[in-house]
Amino acid sequence: MKTLKVLSALLCYPQPELQAALGEMREVLDEENLLPEREHRALLSLINQMQRADLIELQERYVRLFDRGRALSLHLFEHIHGESRDRGQAMINLLEVYQQHGFELSARELPDYLPLFLEYLAQRPAGEALDMLADVMHVMALLGARLTEQGSDYHAVFDALAALTGEPADIEAIRQQAASEGPDEAIANMDKIWEEEAVTFLANQEGCGAHQNGHGAAAQPVRWMPPSNSTPPVIRSL
Repeated sequence: MKTLKVLSALLCYPQPELQAALGEMREVLDEENLLPEREHRALLSLINQMQRADLIELQERYVRLFDRGRALSLHLFEHIHGESRDRGQAMINLLEVYQQHGFELSARELPDYLPLFLEYLAQRPAGEALDMLADVMHVMALLGARLTEQGSDYHAVFDALAALTGEPADIEAIRQQAASEGPDEAIANMDKIWEEEAVTFLANQEGCGAHQNGHGAAAQPVRWMPPSNSTPPVIRSL
């Protein structure tokens, strides 16, 4: 499902290569035609906006949304497990799922990073991919609702994911939660949190989300290292 590859790329930190590929992404969405008209149009609007915008502006907007708090974190288990011990085991389990299907991370990134997760799903059979996506749809729906509340065009990505799998049964409660939430405490207390958090996992991996956001590494596109006897699973051109 190349559509999932497109959605993965749109959630990565904006780089010149990403901006240059936006036209190809539009073509992929048109060719696969998997999305309802409303969600399809919203994604095209986001792509058009990203094509017209200055790259620095895109990068600053991305950091403001996804890197300055926890409410819009693109790490799935942040929203499922928080800081509990279950989070580490869940990451190990997910990494094992990747490895069981012949995928090894060649980018340094946590396995629950959403663009990376979608990159993996894009290489799997459609039914399997949609089942795995449905398992975390309550997180996707909450992120989409929060982005809608903030007036961000990025909500189109999450609306598209919901259109592929179906909205969770409690979608109205999720939307009410997003509408009633106060300021992100992680943003209000960011300096204190950064001082207290020196947690690493899998050697503090970094990938397409580990851009110049205070974590010290330049952005890397998500890449998978396939077994030596297989065809690389990464869609290198959309």
